[in-house]
Amino acid sequence: MHVKAVCLLLSLGLAGCGGAQRLPPPGGAAGPSPQITVTPPSFGDTKPHPWDGRPPQSYAVHGIDASRWQGAVDWPRARAAGVSFAYLKATEGADRVDPQFETYWRGAAAAGIPRGAYHFYYICGPARDQARWFIRNVPRVRGALPPVLDIEWNAHSPTCRKRPDAAHMRAEAEVFLTMLERHYGQRPVVYTTVDFFADTELGRLPRTDFWLRSVAGHPSKVYPGQSWTFWQYSGTGLVPGFSGKVDLNVFHGSVGAWQAWVGAREHP
Repeated sequence: MHVKAVCLLLSLGLAGCGGAQRLPPPGGAAGPSPQITVTPPSFGDTKPHPWDGRPPQSYAVHGIDASRWQGAVDWPRARAAGVSFAYLKATEGADRVDPQFETYWRGAAAAGIPRGAYHFYYICGPARDQARWFIRNVPRVRGALPPVLDIEWNAHSPTCRKRPDAAHMRAEAEVFLTMLERHYGQRPVVYTTVDFFADTELGRLPRTDFWLRSVAGHPSKVYPGQSWTFWQYSGTGLVPGFSGKVDLNVFHGSVGAWQAWVGAREHP
């Protein structure tokens, strides 16, 4: 997410920089949840890291996150290669929709890959407006994974260089999480980076599953003492079905734990 978000900001600008870009809300009629199956991954990496301690390859459940920068995706091939979940960029700020979101959302579902949507947070915009924008553009469908709030500093933003204090950032994050939880019936996951997590003491958010970025060390070392649900361990992955590099992630648990986690978070 981190690299792709920077690219998107440089090419499109952020909320308030030009006209709004919006797609019609993606469809997705309610129906049976996808079968939760897991295939051992056959992924590569253009810049593999020599892991000290438990490597990501030792985890059972692997997945990806994707945005417009991945281009066309062969989702059935990706699933066969071991993509057991996919998080897809949906919105950014209060007026941006990723132009590939609807295509990816439908494609992953058709391939039987559990999928969820993520929002890239604009530090200089109100959380309430951004939550409303996400809700407006992301369907509430049975079987979808919990939404994700991607919140991090962005030194490359052409419109927002502010770094509000920790209490403000946590309070705004809580507004966003609460609004989405009420609408979707499940508490969102929070994705973040090492510096943002440390600067804002984000681990103090209550009842929150964390998705932690750490491409050069195990989360237990980079985020000492912090529990986590997802670990983004690479931004340079190679996955069949994708023509270029893609982010690689693992779930913190066994196949059984993954099935239980997903099942417990399905909204009625």
